[in-house]
Amino acid sequence: MPRENAISKSIYARHGKRTLDLFSSVIGLLTLWPLLAIIACYIKLATSGPVLYRQTRVGQDGHQFQILKFRSMVVDASSRGFGVTVAGDSRVTRVGRFLRRYKLDELPQLWNVFCGDMSLVGPRPELPIYVAGYTSEQRLVLSARPGITDPASLAYRHEEELLAGHKNPEEYYRSNVLPDKLARGLSYIQQISLKNDLRIIMQTLMSSFSTSAEPKNTPAELRR
Repeated sequence: MPRENAISKSIYARHGKRTLDLFSSVIGLLTLWPLLAIIACYIKLATSGPVLYRQTRVGQDGHQFQILKFRSMVVDASSRGFGVTVAGDSRVTRVGRFLRRYKLDELPQLWNVFCGDMSLVGPRPELPIYVAGYTSEQRLVLSARPGITDPASLAYRHEEELLAGHKNPEEYYRSNVLPDKLARGLSYIQQISLKNDLRIIMQTLMSSFSTSAEPKNTPAELRR
């Protein structure tokens, strides 16, 4: 599939999506700054280390950028375990468990959206080490801005529980979960629309505050 055919050519995809991102990120940052400040203070008082966590991710056209999150793990987490996080991971702080449960750790990414590195909706950006293993078809997801949420984020809402059930979570992520996520991401960018984006945003907000129990199976399990 040619690169130019990977992403939707609709007017919304070419112009409206970035307009929505700018407007929403500005409104979000201005409206949520008291909550952001409270979370920052809570992290600082309850744990040692920086409030924000920065990590290199691969964005549109292979451009690398620093994704922002509220720090939810111990400072030296990267040297103390897998590259993915599983349910019950001892590296996650008490504050972090709460933030991750409601996806509040992702809120600083509104700044990434404002700066143009990310979109509200788009394939989640991955680590360079994972992107290096993409096939030529999988790399087509890089033709769009990565997002805070997307269909794969909704499908794998309970990813940490899924990975916890495997002896080598990182290998299972690479061989089973990631390919399915990329397939969903490619499907999304081929049919970008305002209606789709608004639906995904609403579903993300609803799932973040849902109290329903984790599903018995996730998409990757069902496809085995």
